[in-house]
Amino acid sequence: MSILPPFDFSVQSSELAVREALQKLLDALGPLDLGVEEAGTVELVLAEALNNIVEHAYPDQNTAGQIAISCKHLSDGLHFKVVDQGKEMPDGQAPLGMQASLDVDLNDLPEGGFGWFLIQDLAKDVSYQRVGSANQLSMRLAVALQS
Repeated sequence: MSILPPFDFSVQSSELAVREALQKLLDALGPLDLGVEEAGTVELVLAEALNNIVEHAYPDQNTAGQIAISCKHLSDGLHFKVVDQGKEMPDGQAPLGMQASLDVDLNDLPEGGFGWFLIQDLAKDVSYQRVGSANQLSMRLAVALQS
């Protein structure tokens, strides 16, 4: 049985939205008393996902909208769903998140893509779908496991 009831909240997309959302998230996860590494994993993955939404789904501050975040604590970890009403992902699907080679000249490093690599590498069961006018990203983080 979870010591953390399911929770959800939303933030308005803006330059400060990610910081606000991460603070709300870490406060809500407080009862789990996550270790530094587990809390860091949660913060990194959610920061990458939220930054992508702010930057790409709501690129124009005049059309910014809500970002809704929900979390369930189950025996296999934390299950997150992040929903926004912004622009759809290119080709209607999440990027593959392939690791870029860093053995190149600094000027030849690819632009972007590192965030999706981190999300795919650190999270489990990552899925994206467009439902009507909403982007829905679901993922599981294997932290706060229950035996």
